[in-house]
Amino acid sequence: MTHVQSTRAARDAAGSGTGEPHDGALTVTAHGLPGWLEPVARASRTVKAQQLSRFLPPESGAGRESAVLILFGEGERGPELLLMERSGSLRSHAGQPSFPGGSLDPEDGDQMTTGPLRAALREAEEETGLDPSGVQLFGVLPRLYIPVSGFVVTPVLGWWRTPSPVGAVDPAETARVFTASVADLTDPANRVTVVHPSGHPGPAFLVESALVWGFTAGVIDRIVHYAGWERPWDRTRQVPLDWRA
Repeated sequence: MTHVQSTRAARDAAGSGTGEPHDGALTVTAHGLPGWLEPVARASRTVKAQQLSRFLPPESGAGRESAVLILFGEGERGPELLLMERSGSLRSHAGQPSFPGGSLDPEDGDQMTTGPLRAALREAEEETGLDPSGVQLFGVLPRLYIPVSGFVVTPVLGWWRTPSPVGAVDPAETARVFTASVADLTDPANRVTVVHPSGHPGPAFLVESALVWGFTAGVIDRIVHYAGWERPWDRTRQVPLDWRA
């Protein structure tokens, strides 16, 4: 089965509520999602990689396979998204806010089918301490590419059905773990454009004392857009990006 076929199967499962079981409890299903999250699930079944990013996996197959968990929950201020800030001492993307995630390990399994699902949950547990049993996976987005680090990333969508305590498990990897409310992420006052020293502009968010930019902001921006949550914002408003980023 190709990755395109496996992703389509995951989306079909999300639409029908009959996800194929993996490792007993690992499934992909949109059954029972809260109504506010259904637009994200619908968009995940039809969106194409080119609609999410201009950076796509190399046709040569080069790149380091990885996965991130895009985890939506419901907090005191309503719908929210789990994020973390990477340690400033890391070699790749140091100090950046990001989704929990990382490289696939051999024990995660096939990188073209269920491997990214296991990797997303495993990495999220290792980095934030969340309990994977409380997470319902409801969609898989197309694989994307991060040129600066060479990662080929599969974004895995999750609903935090049963929240668990989270925090920085290893300070050498994670500086902090936090949630950003969807209300703040869609507030035009919190939306800006950053220009990387390379000259490439991109969307960014000013939330929870953090500047969320790069790959993470790009994916959030597209989810907000295709879910129909986007509000008009001033794309000419720019904030500086540290030259070391």
